[in-house]
Parts: sequence; C-alpha cells; structure tokens
Amino acid sequence: MGLVVLASNILVQVPLSDWVTWGALTYPIAFLVTDLLNRRFGPAAARRVAWCGFAVAVVASIWFAAPRIALASGVAYICAQLLDIRIFDRLRDQRWWRAPLISGLLSATLDTVLFFSIAFAATGTPWVTWLLGDLAIKLLINACMLAPFRALMWSIARPADAKMTRHCH
Repeated sequence: MGLVVLASNILVQVPLSDWVTWGALTYPIAFLVTDLLNRRFGPAAARRVAWCGFAVAVVASIWFAAPRIALASGVAYICAQLLDIRIFDRLRDQRWWRAPLISGLLSATLDTVLFFSIAFAATGTPWVTWLLGDLAIKLLINACMLAPFRALMWSIARPADAKMTRHCH
C-alpha cells in the first residue's frame, strides 16, 4: 500500500497533459487493495492496513516528494481510504460489484478533490484541469478494476475455510 501511494505521489508531479498526471494511473490500485482486504478480513483489518500505509507513505513521501505533496497525499489518502472502507462495508452484502464501484467512486472523488486543492492551489499550475482529468481517469480505472476485483475476490479475498470446502466437493 505504501509503495502504491509513494509511487503515485511522485508520478502526480509529472503531467501527461494539461488534463492528467501519471499518478492517476497508479493510485486506483490502492482502492483495489483496500476493497480486497475489506472483503476478506473485514473493515477493522482494512483500516489497520490503511493507517500503516498512511504512515509509510507520508514518511517516504517527505523524502521523495515536495512537503506540500506529502501533506496533501496524507490527508487525502486517509480520508478517502476510511470513507472507502465504511461505504464498502455497508454495501458488502449487496451485489458483488456495488461495494467496490460505489465506494471507489465516492472515495476517489474525495481523494482527488482534497489532494489537488491542498497540493496545488495557488501554485500557478493548472491544478483544476489536473483534478478533473485525474478524476475522470480514476473513475474509469475504478470501473475497469471491477473485473480484477471479481477474479481476485474468489481466490485471495475468500476465507481459507471456504477454499478448503470448495476443493473438497
């Protein structure tokens, strides 16, 4: 988790265009990891991993990214991860795709708005267009992550006893 956030903090400083940064392509992986952990181990375990990822990412980002990026990343990351975990948990018993899709949509939006407004407001960069472009890419990737989530949820995210039962029949 920390590696995904650190890489995204470095890559968000490298624009692909006036509308999107490289960070938009890597950061959605953090939500996939959180959702799989939440599905397999529950919200308490997912929160523990989110807080550990937060600590590692903030400390590492201070060394590899600008302080404003590290601060923005920390605030946006933990707020969005905690929102993702809560929404996913509330929707976990509905159709398999609702929890990751809706929690990802709302948490990616919160993360992007918080991050770009803290990191780039009043810096002279085209941060509003980066925000909109990155958000569009993150939402698209979030939808595309449904297929890997579905595949991984049946192998990684299932309890070990369910795997044993499946193999015994």
